Parts: sequence; structure tokens; C-alpha cells
Amino acid sequence: MTLAGIPNIKHTDKNNFFLLAGPCAIEGEDMAMRIAEKVITITDKLGIPYIFKGSYRKANRSRIDSFTGIGDEKALKILRKVSETFHVPTVTDIHEASEAAIAAQYVDVLQIPAFLVRQTDLVVAAAQTGKVVNLKKGQFMSPEAMQHAVQKVKDAGSDKAWITDRGTMFGYQDMIVDFRGIPTMKQYAPVVLDVTHSLQQPNQSVGVTGGRPEMIATIARAGIATGADGLFIETHFDPANAKSDGANMLDIAKLEKLLTDLVAIRQVVNDL
Repeated sequence: MTLAGIPNIKHTDKNNFFLLAGPCAIEGEDMAMRIAEKVITITDKLGIPYIFKGSYRKANRSRIDSFTGIGDEKALKILRKVSETFHVPTVTDIHEASEAAIAAQYVDVLQIPAFLVRQTDLVVAAAQTGKVVNLKKGQFMSPEAMQHAVQKVKDAGSDKAWITDRGTMFGYQDMIVDFRGIPTMKQYAPVVLDVTHSLQQPNQSVGVTGGRPEMIATIARAGIATGADGLFIETHFDPANAKSDGANMLDIAKLEKLLTDLVAIRQVVNDL
């Protein structure tokens, strides 16, 4: 599949990587619109195809008192407003097969969370909506195993699948990226590197995931150098006070410099 099949996608003629970026969770309309406007300004300047990312609900939390969302319909309507206001495609994750058709009414790409990527009914339901299905590689899965997740999408009648690598568990409380997986998985589908989740430090005793955001630029540069088709970056104006995954998010003030560097690296890769 090509990016050209996604509504409102821009800059597909630039031979650049594409970007999925936004807050971890939709916290409210104002924050979503501000983040979208800022990222669009940067990606338009640099010629990067852009898809706004925001979770309408966070179902996978360690503690019952963790933030999960502002309400499904309210958050989905905000995603639609972002799309309609800025003429940009959107992506959100779903957690159960029954959510696929509902979310597909509001967004352009349906994302399957890493812990759920082996759930056949969920993957098939997402594929049957006709939307692009972004399959996050399980932290417990090999790159080679992802061919079967892609095949489920194909068997459901769709060729609109991506694979997103979000790191592999390293011990109990750390993640690593095996960059050998990028060319391996590109045999099956376009590959996105989830830079910020790859730097998580999960399973902390306090019940809140940690992270190493100082390594974002390093991982992102390596991803482009090893041939990633796209990047996934969660970003926020105030990561320290974000309601979800703030410990590994990129401060949006640093986004333009990072993307400028990555575009330069991509140009070198293209010229090789």
C-alpha cells in the first residue's frame, strides 16, 4: 500500500519518512488542537507526510487510578475535529473488536496495541473496516513473527497494513530496539519505529512507567539510518504534567530540530 491512499495526507512526493505524532492520550480539545497545529507547521515546512496521533482511551494501565481518558465519544470527536480543522489524517488505538467500526467513523488509521497484536478477532475487525491497520509489534515477539499478523490483515481482505516496532523487553524493567528487525519486517509491510515507547522503562514498583527521553534523538536517527519508512513520536507541550506516558514523551519544543536532522539523514540514505 502507499500513503497516497490515506485521506488528507500531504507531501507524499517528497520521498521522505512519514510521521505519526501527537499526545499519548487526548486530554482535551485545546491541547489536541495546539499540538496538531504545531506539528503541522513543522511537517509542512520540512515536507514530511504527517498523521496526528492521539489515544481516545488508554486501556492498558498498571493502576486502576491511572488516567484512561475523557470519555470515548468526546475524545473521538476531538480527533475528528483535528482532522477537519487542519485537513490531516488521524490515528488512534483500539482494544476490542467491537471498537473497530466505531473508531473507524472518526479516524483514518486504526492502531493495534502491542499487547493485543495476536488477538485475531481484533486484527480482523480492524482490517474489515477498510482503514489502514497499524500493527504494533509485541514486546515479546520476534520480527519474523509479525508476518503472521500482517497475513491476518490480508486474509481479512485488506492490503492496508503497517508494522510498528516499539522495542523489545530487556529484563523486567527496560526496553531495547533491535534494528535488525526493521529490514526484516519491511519484507512484510511498511515499517514504523515507535521512538518514544521504545525508551520506556515499564513495570516500575510505583505502578507508573518510566522512560529515557534523552535518548529519543539517538533512537530516531538510528531508525532512519536503518530504513524505517515512518516514525512514531509522542509529544506534548508539558511532558512532566502529561496525564499519560509523560516520562518518555518528547517536549514539543525540541521537535523541529529533531525532524530537521532526521530529514537530512533520510536524504543521505536516499542518495546512497
